[in-house]
Amino acid sequence: MNQRFDVAIIGGGPAGLNAALVLGRARKDVLVIDEGRPHNRVTRESHGFLTRDGIKPAEFRRIAKEQILAYPSVHFAEETATAIEGSDGNFCITTAAGTTYRSKKLLFAVGMKDLPLDIDGLTEVYGKSAFVCPYCDGWELRDQPLALIAKGPRALHLAKTIAGWSDTYTILTHGGDEWTDAEREELRQHDVPFYTSPILRIESVEGMVQRIVLEDGTIVPCTGIFFAPKLTTGSDLPKALGCEVSETGTVVVDALGKTSVPGVYCAGDAATPHQYQVIAAAALGAAAAAGINGELLAEAWDSKRR
Repeated sequence: MNQRFDVAIIGGGPAGLNAALVLGRARKDVLVIDEGRPHNRVTRESHGFLTRDGIKPAEFRRIAKEQILAYPSVHFAEETATAIEGSDGNFCITTAAGTTYRSKKLLFAVGMKDLPLDIDGLTEVYGKSAFVCPYCDGWELRDQPLALIAKGPRALHLAKTIAGWSDTYTILTHGGDEWTDAEREELRQHDVPFYTSPILRIESVEGMVQRIVLEDGTIVPCTGIFFAPKLTTGSDLPKALGCEVSETGTVVVDALGKTSVPGVYCAGDAATPHQYQVIAAAALGAAAAAGINGELLAEAWDSKRR
């Protein structure tokens, strides 16, 4: 394999894969470096992607890779990028296996990763009957009794959103609530029950939640959960390379995914404070690919001036 590429993409989720497809079709030499542990691996199905609604994440990646490999200039390496040096036009990526690759441009599509779940029993139901995005999984839990695990403005927003799928839900703040008096009154006016006692455990059968037991002895029956996850950027490499990072931890980019570091782009969940659906992450990857290709074409054009 040629060890020097036009573009190295770090991350093989929807954003990275769609970027690879666009760049492959643009006849660019591309390397996708991905460790094979996607954030949505716990999810049984992905939703909201036209023509792929309900597809299993592993099947989505299989089809994507199969289609991308129709373009011979795109290559895949199942490795973990651990260090990056250099500058625009000559980046050097080192992996955990000790392999080095060089590329003119970089695209980080590293997504987000979950921090440890601190509620007993949540891991067992995550991706089966507990989810983070109503737009992705609200339909499957429609008209069911739900528990919303969140606090502060996030909980209020989730309550307003989930009402489109079910009008039977309870907010569990898992200790404290971080609401103003006006926000508490708003919940009361809408007859939204809420409990601030910490959660003792989530009881489930084969991944399907049955009830939630609070430390004060309260029992909340439910068949589904939506919760506010604790997330961090999927890789520290963008920050280590000098990319500007927002207060929320996401990489600051322009409309085409360009970061504050020349030659470096970022797309997908790592580049937005909002956790979008798969189709939106893929679209951001396509936009970044267009930005990168445009930059490479402009540089090639200018190099031919007499």
